Amino acid sequence: MGSGRMTVGSKRNVLGVLVDATDYATATERVVAAARERRPLALTALAVHGVMTGVLDPAHNARLNSFDVVTPDGQPVRWALNLLHHAGLADRVYGPLLTLHVLRRFAEEGLPVYLYGSTEDTLDRLIPELERMFPALKIAGVEPSKFRAVQPGEDVEIADRIKASGARLVLVGLGCPRQEIWAYAMRPLLDMPLMAVGAAFDYHAGLLRKPPPWMQRAGLEWFWRLGLEPKRLWRRYVILNPAYLGRLAAQKAGLWKAKPPAPTNERPATFAV
Repeated sequence: MGSGRMTVGSKRNVLGVLVDATDYATATERVVAAARERRPLALTALAVHGVMTGVLDPAHNARLNSFDVVTPDGQPVRWALNLLHHAGLADRVYGPLLTLHVLRRFAEEGLPVYLYGSTEDTLDRLIPELERMFPALKIAGVEPSKFRAVQPGEDVEIADRIKASGARLVLVGLGCPRQEIWAYAMRPLLDMPLMAVGAAFDYHAGLLRKPPPWMQRAGLEWFWRLGLEPKRLWRRYVILNPAYLGRLAAQKAGLWKAKPPAPTNERPATFAV
């Protein structure tokens, strides 16, 4: 199944989080199809940290399990799909790279995109880079994060701005798990796909250096990022990585059933915008 198209409904249980056994081509096509058909779709790309946010928070796990597409962003998540479910995945589906696959298709088809999240400085750097890579890309609107909780009625105002822009896709760069909660909460208000893209804004704006390909293949991107941002990320990797491996071993051995929470449609009382 490494390079062929995956089937829709290919979700598999990884520590109780439902992750799609998918590839770049299939995930891209699902986003493009939703945009063409003007229907909502929520996608996120989860590495170990993203999976563990669900493991440690059952309510958030239920939100993640309601996403239309959850791709294996990190190699350890791909390894888990292959180990537990014999998925035969030859590659992960990395959020920043999936973003480029999707934007290439949107540029080719003339479908406008909306960039939501991050800072004004990052967006000011990102837009010229995207326009350089995809000269035909239509950017319908740009909105930086407010770095606070949503105010009453503000979610509808945000949705109205996005719809009025003519966008057919929203890229959400708020960081994990804020971006997943935003996409989950906003999906009922928008007739288009929403992609939670993690560090893609920073990478493509040139603000984060990418690890060498061999480190990406070996699943050591976490080590590279830890070296770049040790104070911010040490707890994420030093604590969560061993916890992930321990739970994965327990699920594989049958010592822990890792029952996935049922998907939910209950909107969060508040979320970051």
